[in-house]
Formats: sequence, structure tokens, C-alpha cells
Amino acid sequence: MIWGLATSHVPSIGAAMDHQKTDDPYWKPLFDGYAPAREWMARHTPDVAVVVYNDHANAVDMSVTPTFAIGAAASYEVADEGWGSRPVPIVVGAPEFSDHLVESLVDSSFDITVFQDLAVDHGLTVPLSVYCPDPGESWPCTVVPVLVNVIQYPQPTAARCLALGKALGEAIRSFPEDLKVAVFGTGGMSHQLAGARAGL
Repeated sequence: MIWGLATSHVPSIGAAMDHQKTDDPYWKPLFDGYAPAREWMARHTPDVAVVVYNDHANAVDMSVTPTFAIGAAASYEVADEGWGSRPVPIVVGAPEFSDHLVESLVDSSFDITVFQDLAVDHGLTVPLSVYCPDPGESWPCTVVPVLVNVIQYPQPTAARCLALGKALGEAIRSFPEDLKVAVFGTGGMSHQLAGARAGL
């Protein structure tokens, strides 16, 4: 079984959860909208989540910006983005599954950068919190981070991203072990970085 989730990952969503503001009038409509998806996902807990996101110059700086990258580590620390790390668990990786995805994508003519050491920022932790708002000591599944460059020109074209998605789906389906896999697609869907509508 494979299922997917698409969501914004603005850091203020994580901050609203971290500071118990989800019932405030400003935030309640958003979190009420997440409720049906959360209920469904709680009944269909994946073994592994593949999170397609972008780093915000927290783990990858401007000196090296891969177009597409995959984390293949056993675990991923939560990045300090300037105000301390989010109070969420360390992200546990799925190295064998990651290695399979890398090999399959390379065989499909994608030149993938592989991270054996990667700190994950709000681009990854916010979607996990949307899925699982109260993880306790650990997230309910392992995670494979898939990074897409959106911070430095030239960025991959929409057609190339679509091709990556198709190849990623084929790679997931070809894994020999029977796993439940969730695929998260996340990014800046409607927010300004500055200005009158910043954060909305």
C-alpha cells in the first residue's frame, strides 16, 4: 500500500504546534482541515515515509547545492535554525530502503547526491508533525529524506521533477520487502517570505 500527503511546511505551523496554539482563532481553521487526514493516517501507519522537501540552507549551504539528494543515514538530527531545535524526536532513517531508492534512481539516469550525515529542518519536521502531532519519544515510522533544490539557480524544471516522481514511484514499488510507504510532498504553497501576507 502506498499513500501520499501534500502540505505546506512553513515553520510557523510547527511553532503553533510546539506552543499549543492550534486552537487559537488564527490557527484553528488550518488544523481543523488537517483533522480528517490525520485520522486516516493514524489508521494506516506507514513503515517508512519518503519526504520530498527542500532544505533552507540549514544542512546544505550555498557552496554545495545538489539538484536532487537522498538521505541514507541511520538517523537525522533536528537542525537548529537559529532559535534552537524543534522539540521533536530525532528522525530515524531507513538505510536499506534509501540505498535501494538511490540505486534504482541512478539506474533511471538520475544523478543523486547521497547524504550519510544530514540535519533536517522544518521542511521535513513540519510535515511529520502534520501527520503525527504527538509523536512522544519517537516518530511512528522511519523516514527517507529526498531533497530538491529550490534555493539556488538553476533549479530542476517541473518536467524533471515529474520524471523524478515517476522514477521514485517505480523504485518504491520494486523494493523486495512488503512495506507500507507514505510519500510526503511539501513546500511553500502560498506564503510570502516578507510583506503584508508573510506567514499566511
